[in-house]
Amino acid sequence: MKSFGRLVSAFRCLPGVGPRQAERFATHFLKAPLSESEEFIAALRELKESVRLCRTCFNYCEDEICDICADESRDSSLICVVEEPHDIEAVEKTGTYKGMYHVLHGAISPIDGMGIDSLRVRELVSRIKNGMVSEVIIATDPDTEGEATALYLADLLRGLVPKISRIAYGVPLGGDLDYTDELTLGYALRGRTKL
Repeated sequence: MKSFGRLVSAFRCLPGVGPRQAERFATHFLKAPLSESEEFIAALRELKESVRLCRTCFNYCEDEICDICADESRDSSLICVVEEPHDIEAVEKTGTYKGMYHVLHGAISPIDGMGIDSLRVRELVSRIKNGMVSEVIIATDPDTEGEATALYLADLLRGLVPKISRIAYGVPLGGDLDYTDELTLGYALRGRTKL
């Protein structure tokens, strides 16, 4: 069936969805009442029509600025730089950070065709130059691309902001040292804090 194959292919485009799961999704919609399929289509259409990028931090939102940027109780002198909008949610779940964010929408990855011009770096520099920013916290992923991006940003922002920091990483809570790889343990030792 051509139409079934087209839907399976559409689901395969989703991150983390393999061929079997895509077939299960397609089969679900094939068996589901038409009203459920129409609701799914309407929700997807509404998402595409109403969600945009915050003009300040480039998070996803439905207004000109996101709820975090609109919240006057947050510390506007702190900017936490993340790769993707979903990274904001991860930081917010900690309940410990009360500053602002800046979303790059990726990381430096020449293999994937992502260079500095593909990221929201110019906008970050502009925010820093136009505001009273005391610290930029770089919270890119602890992988090769995230590290390259963090090093580039630290170099670029030096002299523009009084303090540039990088999130710490290392041994997870509840982790076992003998199961921790050498690189992670090395970062944990270098990033140790005084008790």
